[in-house]
Amino acid sequence: MDERWIFWLEDVGAEANNLVGKKCANLGELTRAGFRVPPGYALAVSAYQRFMEETGAREEARKYLAGFKADPDDVGATQEFESVSRLLRALVEAREMPREMAETIRDYYTRLCERVGTPELSVATRSAGPVSHPGQYESYLHVRGADAVIQHIKRVWSSTFNTRSLIARARLGLPLEYDPIGVAVLTMVDARAAGVMFTLDPANGDPSKVLIEGSWGLGEAVVSGSVTPDRYKVDKVTLEIEEKIVSRKSVEFAYNPASRCMEYREISPAKRDEPCLEDEEIVELARLAKRIEAHFGRPQDIEWSIARDAPFPENVFLVQTRPETVWSKRSKSVLGRKSGFDLLFERAMARVRVS
Repeated sequence: MDERWIFWLEDVGAEANNLVGKKCANLGELTRAGFRVPPGYALAVSAYQRFMEETGAREEARKYLAGFKADPDDVGATQEFESVSRLLRALVEAREMPREMAETIRDYYTRLCERVGTPELSVATRSAGPVSHPGQYESYLHVRGADAVIQHIKRVWSSTFNTRSLIARARLGLPLEYDPIGVAVLTMVDARAAGVMFTLDPANGDPSKVLIEGSWGLGEAVVSGSVTPDRYKVDKVTLEIEEKIVSRKSVEFAYNPASRCMEYREISPAKRDEPCLEDEEIVELARLAKRIEAHFGRPQDIEWSIARDAPFPENVFLVQTRPETVWSKRSKSVLGRKSGFDLLFERAMARVRVS
């Protein structure tokens, strides 16, 4: 396969959704537009295709699945999907990466370490599907060393055979043995705090607000619902903080250097009731949210991290953005005419531009 299958983030943009997956394409678009994104690179969807074909994994998976007939709508068949998932994932992860692919991935990792100025960098390997399926595939954090990066890229690819993905494809009548995705390899942010933000109020769809949710440690604690996050509401035009709800945060998701594992750990009692963000960080996040929404031309669902030791505002990083879906879907009327939400969003964006 002669086509290029690996890219620095700044080499791809929104036009590359089908090439590298939406997550990588959006991160590349943010990088190109001058937003602060952790340095990294993207493996194209074709890298998955090449690996599966050259190693024979796709053909072996096809043969194994030839007689598989479990009903995805039958709750009793879940164990059958779990059993085949374990076998297929082990099949993929046991395959050796083709030599030329492995050498290229190692080279990019080495060059990424040089860019950041660290001899052995911690990275995240994150899934990036051509079509958004939040939470369906898997990501791995604090991966260190070129060999570990290669192994965890394979683990991301093997997550296309996790139980929920197999059931989802079976319900849609799609082939079970093949589901190409891209992979993002991103420098880890040593996060003091992290979370999500929406360029509208998700409670009522008000497009004149930015809603920020965050907690201590990495953002997985917020995204997974493992903690009740702090919540901040900001006026999109004036950047005034209108609402601050500080929750009790008893745990954080963080890396344990001793065990080299990600884990939930207790937060000191004195810190549990403190806000995870300073006011200047809240305003900076809202300002970035406005710019991102204007750049993409529609409401966004954004993930962010605040680096522990960097000075403000260089400590504010963006680690993902995607279109907001709940209120955007509601905005489509049956006859295709502009809904009240569409008009509100246009008016809000006009106010933002004027301000």
